[in-house]
Amino acid sequence: MIQSETLELLEWHRLCQHLSTFAATKLGATAARQLKMPESQAKSEQLLGQTKEVYQLESRLTTGLSFEGIQDIGDSLERAERSGILTGDELLAIATTLAGARNLRRVIDNQEDLPILTDLVADLRTYPELEQEIHRCIDERAQVTDRASLKLGEIRTDLRRLRTQITQKLQNILQAKAGAVQEQLITQRGDRFVIPVKAPQKDAIPGIVHDTSTSGATLYVEPNSIVPLGNQLRQIIRKEQAEEETIRRILTEQVAAVKPDLERLLAIATTLDLATARSRYSFWLGANPPRFINREESEIITLRHLRHPLLVWQQQHEQGQPVVPVDLFISPQIRVVTITGPNTGGKTVTLKTLGLAALMAKVGLFVPAREPVEIPWFDQVLADIGDEQSLQQSLSTFSGHIRRISRILEALGTGEVGEVEEQRGRGAEGQEKIITHHSSLITHHSSLVLLDEVGAGTDPVEGSALAIALLQYLANHAQLTIATTHFGELKALKYEDERFENASVEFDESTLSPTYRLLWGIPGRSNALTIALRLGLKPEVIAQAKTQVGEATDEVNQVIAGLEAQRRRQETKATEAQNLLQQAERLYKEVSEKASALQERESALRVSQEVAVQQAIAQAKGEIAQVIRRLQKGTPTAQDAQQATNALNQIAQQYQPATPAKPKLGFMPKVGDRLRIPKLGQTAEVLTAPNDDGELTVRFGIMKMTVKLEDVESLDGQKAEPVVKTKPAPTVVTPPPPPAPPIRTSQNTVDLRGKRVADAEFILDKAISEATGPLWIIHGHGTGKLRQGVHTFLQQHPRVSNYEAAEPADGGSGVTIAHIK
Repeated sequence: MIQSETLELLEWHRLCQHLSTFAATKLGATAARQLKMPESQAKSEQLLGQTKEVYQLESRLTTGLSFEGIQDIGDSLERAERSGILTGDELLAIATTLAGARNLRRVIDNQEDLPILTDLVADLRTYPELEQEIHRCIDERAQVTDRASLKLGEIRTDLRRLRTQITQKLQNILQAKAGAVQEQLITQRGDRFVIPVKAPQKDAIPGIVHDTSTSGATLYVEPNSIVPLGNQLRQIIRKEQAEEETIRRILTEQVAAVKPDLERLLAIATTLDLATARSRYSFWLGANPPRFINREESEIITLRHLRHPLLVWQQQHEQGQPVVPVDLFISPQIRVVTITGPNTGGKTVTLKTLGLAALMAKVGLFVPAREPVEIPWFDQVLADIGDEQSLQQSLSTFSGHIRRISRILEALGTGEVGEVEEQRGRGAEGQEKIITHHSSLITHHSSLVLLDEVGAGTDPVEGSALAIALLQYLANHAQLTIATTHFGELKALKYEDERFENASVEFDESTLSPTYRLLWGIPGRSNALTIALRLGLKPEVIAQAKTQVGEATDEVNQVIAGLEAQRRRQETKATEAQNLLQQAERLYKEVSEKASALQERESALRVSQEVAVQQAIAQAKGEIAQVIRRLQKGTPTAQDAQQATNALNQIAQQYQPATPAKPKLGFMPKVGDRLRIPKLGQTAEVLTAPNDDGELTVRFGIMKMTVKLEDVESLDGQKAEPVVKTKPAPTVVTPPPPPAPPIRTSQNTVDLRGKRVADAEFILDKAISEATGPLWIIHGHGTGKLRQGVHTFLQQHPRVSNYEAAEPADGGSGVTIAHIK
């Protein structure tokens, strides 16, 4: 089948093998090696969604998604359904798998924004009661436990008692017949207890000989006195085995009863592990998620810096050469791309890289290219790559290619050709020719066809004609075809059919080696004669060859060489422009950082100024309070009031901020003056004087425009004087005098000294509710607990705006002044 042949040609099995190394379970690794191709775009998008969500989930988790405990229990489930009895190891594996699946579901359910994974584990049944029953009956060594059943417990009690009895009797024999035994040792042969007896003294301890040492000097004898006990032990062991088998049969039946759910659990765990392997492999590749595009909606295939995943693996794990990426930008109307250029230039690698990228996107893998990754969903990827010679089948290279291409055409099927419009026009040589415009073409099959050296292996003339016909057929029946060729005639198809495009691999003539870069829009030129000359072939032979090639071909090669040189110059300029852009971005970043630093410095200065103002205000309040206390000492007279007023005036003059100096008046533009417009970076001439709205007309060069006064300045940097419109004089309202500073009285003072904090809070709450101004709270110094309780209460009270300690002369830290809202 051609699709399986294509996978083999693209070495898809190697990529799957690499993917399997990122799986956590045996099931996931097997699924990765046998990766199946989705049959619909919806399925591929679902797989991509799983990969994206696992990628997102693992970026949140510190240890990644864990599959610990999950094992391949498929064979055990099959045997349980067929009434087989599972071993302890198999039952224990089922229990650990249930626990591992439950842990996976718990991790996913605890995360947000994972709709696909959440839906995947929604119907996962992990049967915790079955897991608990298995662990109750089977221990960590996979042995049936004593607690599995009452009968088993009794049997094992009898076994221990009987073994103790046998051991005790043998110990007595060893001590009594110490001279006849080889060493003081009790051992077993089969299920019988024996002691080592010296061969010459076997009659000293009569019994049954179960074994002999290699030298024959030692006989392992079961004394006759314990033979009945040994027989009884064997009977009890058989009962134990029968009871263990009964317990394992019951557990097996419980497993068989839920086999469909356990198979579903295995499938979900495998799907999760495979999605995790895809995510981890994609992360390792440095790949990005693809988006499937619709070329019928004029979307462009975009694969920027696309790398061959197998070459990346070879570079990392096998010290291979650095991978040279390729850029693929294919317009929606393009159906066939012909790649030309020298051998070993990377044409075949480009084909394989694109084919693998399409397959990776299809199975839910990220594509090793820079974002955005935009590629169509291909229902088939069909390839003819490499040499298919076969001596056994008598197939030449050409025959092998033709047979494989025939299978490709059969896989594409037949389509219905739409209308073709023919129009007469002029070709490049000025000759009249038919130019074909394809309108309402066939509905293309969503297939990607990759052809290596199309038409090679036969007569060049016939091979070229066959290649042209084949590519035109594929343009009608495949969504996209990429073909490599050495035929120059295929380069001209681009100029006859808008669905064709040329590309070439770059070749460095100075080093006679390819650069592996893909150039679009320019066909490759023949380098055979140049290479031959550089390698030492006689110049007269090269000259004769050039005459055979013809001047037309030489001119075409010169044109192509000129185009390549022009492309290199454009790329150099683009690189320089990119460097300038990066330099500008760097300078912008530096300026932004400096601006941010200046803003932070300005903010710090503003904060320090505010602190200084607050300190000055606090000092002024203290001085005012001193004036008030002097007035409170006795009956104030008019002279005292006058002195207090003078003191307050002095304080106001001392702390009142200085009146800012009026800004220096600037210039007023007049007609004919020259001025500067900073926003535009231009020098202009004034045509009209500023009007009442502060607007004037200026001219610079041949441009005239109206600007505002605030947008211009003189040549020496002075700002223009703003035009002030005449307004009616506002009514002067004399502000009321500032309120008198609060004075402490018995009405606004609360004495809490000697009170407990709880009692003090009750008294304080009542006083705050009745207060209309500042409240002096006397709590004293003491241990500080009362003061701390008062402050805590004031912080939480809704009517208290702030509080502060009283002046030293008014009690200092032993008194707190609370300001009531």
